[in-house]
Amino acid sequence: MNLRPLIDEIASQADDFLNGVTDRQQARAGIAELLSMDYPQLGPADRKLVSDHVMAVLEDENFFDGGFAGHSFNDESEADEDF
Repeated sequence: MNLRPLIDEIASQADDFLNGVTDRQQARAGIAELLSMDYPQLGPADRKLVSDHVMAVLEDENFFDGGFAGHSFNDESEADEDF
């Protein structure tokens, strides 16, 4: 199952559902809650994978340092991965 579109979607919505969150544990809990509510069909392993990758995107974009400018997946090697 290709989880990249889901990872991209959740990361792009982070400004909305994680508004004001600067703590990484709170962010991870928020992502887990969103996945449980909106994507109950995902198994625990897929939820963890999505959560880990969304957190990585947020870290790359310095989300926890006060700014989230959106993530560009221009790196072809990353875009071709099948999560």
